[in-house]
Amino acid sequence: MRKLFLSVLLLLPALALPLFAQDMPDLIPQPRKVTMQTGDFRLPSQPRIAFPSSLEPQAKWLADKVRKSTGFAARLLPGKTKGDIVLLLDTLQATKAESYVLDIREKGIVITAHDAAGAFYGMQTLLQLFPAPILGNTLTDHTDWKAPCLHIEDSPSHPYRGFMLDVARYFFPKEFVLKTMDCMAAYKLNKLHLHLIDDSGWRLEIPAYPRLTEVGAWAGEGSKRLGGYYTCEDVKEMVEYAAVRGIEVIPEIEFPAHILSAVAAYPHLCCTGKQHQVPTQHFISRDLLCVGRDSALIFLKDVLDATMNMFPSRYIHIGGDEAVYERWEQCPHCQALMKREGLEKVPELQGWLTNKVNNYLVSRGRTAIGWEEALLRGKIDRPLVSMVWHQIGDTAVAHKAGAQALVAPCYYTYLDFPESGKEGEVKAATWCPPIPLSKCYSLPLPDSDPSSCTIGIQACMWSDQFIHGEVLQEIRAIDENRSERYMEYLTFPRLLAVSELGWTTQKLRSFTDFRHRLSAHFARLDAMGCNFRVPEPILTHVPSADGENKDGWTFTLESPVRGARVAYTTNGTDPHAQSRTAQPGEKVRVASPELLKAITVFSDTKYSMPTNGADALPK
Repeated sequence: MRKLFLSVLLLLPALALPLFAQDMPDLIPQPRKVTMQTGDFRLPSQPRIAFPSSLEPQAKWLADKVRKSTGFAARLLPGKTKGDIVLLLDTLQATKAESYVLDIREKGIVITAHDAAGAFYGMQTLLQLFPAPILGNTLTDHTDWKAPCLHIEDSPSHPYRGFMLDVARYFFPKEFVLKTMDCMAAYKLNKLHLHLIDDSGWRLEIPAYPRLTEVGAWAGEGSKRLGGYYTCEDVKEMVEYAAVRGIEVIPEIEFPAHILSAVAAYPHLCCTGKQHQVPTQHFISRDLLCVGRDSALIFLKDVLDATMNMFPSRYIHIGGDEAVYERWEQCPHCQALMKREGLEKVPELQGWLTNKVNNYLVSRGRTAIGWEEALLRGKIDRPLVSMVWHQIGDTAVAHKAGAQALVAPCYYTYLDFPESGKEGEVKAATWCPPIPLSKCYSLPLPDSDPSSCTIGIQACMWSDQFIHGEVLQEIRAIDENRSERYMEYLTFPRLLAVSELGWTTQKLRSFTDFRHRLSAHFARLDAMGCNFRVPEPILTHVPSADGENKDGWTFTLESPVRGARVAYTTNGTDPHAQSRTAQPGEKVRVASPELLKAITVFSDTKYSMPTNGADALPK
């Protein structure tokens, strides 16, 4: 009994250790259940991938990914159940949509999935267990391609895990959208919401209305002319690309506001019929779609029909936010409609239009999503999905209305806000406070269950900063993709926090643990060619014996990025990549906290903003 008691005492400290201290893999999002085993699987030079015929697109994707980074040519074995990597479909073992079971043994790997999306997510988890260069698209000289033996059982907490890319305020080319999908898929995000229409740009080809892209897709003149749009063939390619990766592409056809780009092309769509230009500076136009004109309603139906023909998504986003009604108040056509329909207040016109569109989408087998205002403007007869962007507590409004809700609160998930308000931080949106990674991760999202109206979460990347006076677009002559790198800098790593909120159950979420695992993922983002914000180093004050720091201040410096180093100065000047490197365990002493400045150096060209000793002291 004494030996048993001593053994338990020795075991208790290990049980008390946080999850990341027990040699667990650095996976994001955190799986539901991970059981570590002994040994490693080493990828052979000609790996055999066995799979059912229905998973051929996913098997080919995996073979292509392995070939590009390792040079190993995989053998595809359709219809077989034996190989080095085996993909299986079994709804009894993987019981939930998008779920998978991953078994890695020394002699082989088996991914058992509920569906194609689950198989793909199992492969993404597998790739996170190999060295980071396996995610690259170019051959690397890394030679020891191994993954630890383990057993994982995993499924998502929420069915909707989204990212919105605003391609209307600033046009991002098709190739960048495809790359964004790759980064999303690597972290099990399954909905790409494309904000295709706004006052400053119309980005979708509608063959019946050619001026939408001839006029509405472009702003400015001469060398300053900016814009672009996606052709029907572009959309087909994006949709097919997304399907392999388990992503649903959701188009947004914005109305009744944010539609000046269409009005510039076809002036009769607005109440005044006045000719407008596509703006080069950001503002919210007061010109709305004229709900009282039959021609405007026919236009909207035609556009929705064309959109649904291109996008097979279950969801169609119909916008509905930030409408100002003074044009409707003055429009004889809109006033006549109010009289015919017995509407007393002008906002009820929006509800009338929302009902008309919502019913039509339902008749076509689709589900409407709208910004939360769409549910609040007028009487809505048939519930739609409310995308809550103000406060997370506003989901109660959707619940009361019998509608489903998606949370995308601006104070947590609007990634166009900077991570900090420090001097030197990149220019970004300012109408809300900065959103540090910890704030993003702290969004109180409960697990999805049948009694909850909340079906998921979405991060939003608005691009109106590109038309707020400073031009950040690419310089094509030297192939400098500044706008794309800027967007990624703001998006990553915070999008990884959103992915974990949407996938991982609440009881398994810990920011301390997440930040530890995240330290290994900057190399993975880099391998994928994705830009990101390098976090500042962790400076820790070491109190002096007398507690008064009479003889100076002592600090330790730690990198928050696995494999990166910390460079520092002790004279108050900003450090650079070639400044002195802090050694492990080194204690740096300075006369005053402000004299110590440090940066995290990921590479000679990619490093963090500086932080100083004063930032590390208790506030």
